[in-house]
Amino acid sequence: MLEEILNDGFTQLGLNVGPEAVQKLRIYKDTLEETNKVMNLTAIEGDDNIARLHFLDCAALLTCADFHQKKVIDVGTGAGFPGLVLKTVCPDLNLTLVDSLDKRVNFLKSTCEKLSLTDVECLHLRAEEAPKGMRGSYDIATARAVAGLNVLSELCLPFVRKGGLFIAMKGPDCQAEVDAAGKAIAALGGRTEKIVRYTIPGTDIVHSAVIIKKVSGTPPMYPRRWAQIKKSPL
Repeated sequence: MLEEILNDGFTQLGLNVGPEAVQKLRIYKDTLEETNKVMNLTAIEGDDNIARLHFLDCAALLTCADFHQKKVIDVGTGAGFPGLVLKTVCPDLNLTLVDSLDKRVNFLKSTCEKLSLTDVECLHLRAEEAPKGMRGSYDIATARAVAGLNVLSELCLPFVRKGGLFIAMKGPDCQAEVDAAGKAIAALGGRTEKIVRYTIPGTDIVHSAVIIKKVSGTPPMYPRRWAQIKKSPL
């Protein structure tokens, strides 16, 4: 069931994904559901929902930008979305997964071992407290978090090199949020390039990928401490 849904979905997305990646996603799904019994990782359950609402939703980002051989950081990755799905489907990218909860990071490390993935680093870290050496060193930053785009931009854009991309996963009606975050994005060295809307295969659900290009360096004062970000968002 899961394999059939994924194969059909990848075809609809125009992605050429081999059987090895599909099998790894099966292992990922089984591991996710087993761990979810003792740890709150996702409210989405079952082959159909996990295949579509997690795996195909995340994989759709591969139609929005070139991830091949790119250095990618997934901020606030949670159970590995979208970063771990992107790595499984596009194995030649170099991935850093960042999450603030240690037990989620342990889940990610264990899952990466089960999937025999290489060039993956799982970090127990708050994005705003990242070492300075991580600044400006990634081709692409991704986030599927629920925070506003102005907040996500302050957390993610500092990681991106000039000329690189920050891709935020959002709902279908995000234009007002993008417009409201325009000042913050500019202050952080970014420029909104486009919004790519896509339908998750096998559903009528439309999501958006907000593509922000890093056009200049992020001022060293950003990101601020989380308390400041929360109290006075850009």
